[in-house]
Amino acid sequence: MDKIVIEGGRPLKGRVKVGGSKNSALPLMAATLLTSKKVVLSNVPDLADVKTMLRLLQALGVQTRSLFGRVNFAATKIKKNEAPYDMVRRMRASVLVLGPLLARTGLARVSLPGGCAIGARPINLHLAALEKMGAKIKLAEGYVEAKCKRLKGARIVFEKVTVTGTENIMMAAALAKGTTVLENAAREPEIVDLANLLRKMGAQITGDGTSQITIEGVDELSGATHRVIPDRIEAGTFMVAAAMTRGDVVIEDIDPLHVDALSQKLRDAGAEVQVQNDQARVIGPKVVRPVDVITDPYPGFATDLQAQFMALMAIAAGTSTITETIFENRFMHVPELKRLGADLKIKGNTVVVKGVEHLNAAPIMASDLRASACLVLAGLASKGVTEIHRVYHIDRGYESIEKKLRKLGARIRRAKVKY
Repeated sequence: MDKIVIEGGRPLKGRVKVGGSKNSALPLMAATLLTSKKVVLSNVPDLADVKTMLRLLQALGVQTRSLFGRVNFAATKIKKNEAPYDMVRRMRASVLVLGPLLARTGLARVSLPGGCAIGARPINLHLAALEKMGAKIKLAEGYVEAKCKRLKGARIVFEKVTVTGTENIMMAAALAKGTTVLENAAREPEIVDLANLLRKMGAQITGDGTSQITIEGVDELSGATHRVIPDRIEAGTFMVAAAMTRGDVVIEDIDPLHVDALSQKLRDAGAEVQVQNDQARVIGPKVVRPVDVITDPYPGFATDLQAQFMALMAIAAGTSTITETIFENRFMHVPELKRLGADLKIKGNTVVVKGVEHLNAAPIMASDLRASACLVLAGLASKGVTEIHRVYHIDRGYESIEKKLRKLGARIRRAKVKY
């Protein structure tokens, strides 16, 4: 098992290029199940989650070939209709094969994510939508079994905004008979990216990027070539890192609109953010100002950047509040930040952050993907040498983060844990 070792206190300077979006690549890969023709995706990040999705698709019968971020997919024949528990427990996004499998073959058997009770998980929104489209749903032995000769168009009103639910039903509706209208649909850039691929494959989709998406079902889809959008969460992480270390970093290959909410908050915190074409330059402030943040579905402040921004506020000159409205139990990084000297108090779904002059190095442990990034940023700004354990989480969403940070001047390395 690896750990990341950081000698903090060095401002980041230079240029860094953002990779392809993990949260976009996964549904795009699932969409290749919808056609027997070849689909080619480029700018695919080399991440643990992407590798898990590749293995799942291969298990279903999809032929794949990868080379330097370019992946060819050929789902000429679907050999299996089941996404097993061992795959889904590693990555909840595996549930994205449910809609395409059902639409293409009329049958799908997918493990419940993590084996959890369905009522507490957003997948119940996926299933309710598929039932409206004519699918017969059965829950048995920890699996969802869905059957339907051919899905039919329907009006779907999501009770709450769900990104994976919107993606799953968009893919299912692409091959359904008739018109499907999604109300209260997610508006994230990853939704638009998926719609763009599906349109290239011959799907009839309008309204993506708004809360109402309309899909006119077609009989079959063709192949396509598509480039995955840049990862806005990786971009945002480097932007916060520049501000937190009082550095000067140019983040390349981004869509400025995708990080607009974060850019505004960084400016409020005193950072200088210059946006031009496909890059952003962030110059950290001498004194970080406290800023309140409330996470919200896109175009609001991304929940996936909440932990990183909290690390920045931990060294602000004053008190701020971070309120999480998207996910419960997403403050698992708080105890570890406190080990570094952060003054944090959890009150319901809000953390009150009293900024301290500086953080101090300590051994800490990552609990999830974005918490890992938060702790790396905190280590970069801490005095002394910080060791972060269980960093396998970070490999799910950040490609070679330590190498990119080293190029910016950070003293960071990966090492084996000795027992």
